[in-house]
Amino acid sequence: MNQGDTIRVLVIDDSAFSRRTITRMLESSPLVQVVGSARDGEEALRKAFELTPDLITLDLEMPRMDGFTFLRLLMAKMPVPIMVISSRSGESDVFKALDLGAVDFIAKPSVRANLELNNIQAELIRKVHAIRDLRIDRVKARISAAPPVVTDAVEPTPAEVPREASSVIAIGSSTGGPAAIMQVLAAFSEPPPAPILIAQHMPEGFTEGFAERLDRLSTFDVRHAEGGEVPIPGTVLLAPGGKNLELESCDGEIRTLLTDSEPGEKYVPSVDRLFSSAAEHYGAKLLGVVLTGMGDDGRRGSLAIKNGGGRVIAESEETAVIFGMPAQAIRAGAVDEVVPLHAVPAAIQSVVASDEAKRARGRGSR
Repeated sequence: MNQGDTIRVLVIDDSAFSRRTITRMLESSPLVQVVGSARDGEEALRKAFELTPDLITLDLEMPRMDGFTFLRLLMAKMPVPIMVISSRSGESDVFKALDLGAVDFIAKPSVRANLELNNIQAELIRKVHAIRDLRIDRVKARISAAPPVVTDAVEPTPAEVPREASSVIAIGSSTGGPAAIMQVLAAFSEPPPAPILIAQHMPEGFTEGFAERLDRLSTFDVRHAEGGEVPIPGTVLLAPGGKNLELESCDGEIRTLLTDSEPGEKYVPSVDRLFSSAAEHYGAKLLGVVLTGMGDDGRRGSLAIKNGGGRVIAESEETAVIFGMPAQAIRAGAVDEVVPLHAVPAAIQSVVASDEAKRARGRGSR
């Protein structure tokens, strides 16, 4: 769709109050027009074909036809950007919906939901505006994409895993990020000898389930960061929703630190905060990876990595669901390599292998 066009939205929710409230929040933006609403999946499917909206907001728990069946049928016949509005108790449902093609989600409070729905207005509007830059064809391509396996991965030492690594990897993403991160991690037949730190924009209450999912479906030891961990090779530490993942020096070791957002910060967990903090502590050892996402989060942090002697890889426009974050880092002159998503694991592997080789030559010269 063109930048000047009104974003036409279909609202689907079995609660009449929620439909009215979501409609009111959406129409608070002059750029958004709610063209219809539906109370169950069957009605929603009929209206989706009749109205051809630019975006659909979807409640997953509905009578007659649930949100998952609706997603499967619609994405097969008429792919449309779909944003799930879900309670925190349905975190596993959210990731299932993302697997089926939903592009993003908003957390609906589970306690006194009706009274607190207005709290999501700013985030909802920001994400709806971002769909102007979304490429639905790339969402559909990822639904059935089997992640390639990196067969030439550097295998970790069979002895005790070293606490010191030649490379440290920091990954940042937003809209489309959960699927992209999964594809990147699942591509490794063995974890590279480098710790990985991830900031994915996600609300509180959902990141624990995401960490468990990544741990189960990849060869990595993925943990939900709690603060105080020492990043070691083979592990992935995921920033918790509603907090920022940073680093600090403690007793001669670099450890994770969870911090609160500052007033006015739009993106949490912040990619800029993770990248900038990691650059301060790891310098030239740091590799930043900017994946799909809206906005400019990661731009300032990528510059910090570059200025600290590290390197930055960005996902290319060819595969990014939303090219906002990678594009901003590229325009800032902070990116060393731009590659499609399927090539990101090999690009990471190349940097890690190069650093390992340099480290080995350094040991040999002593």
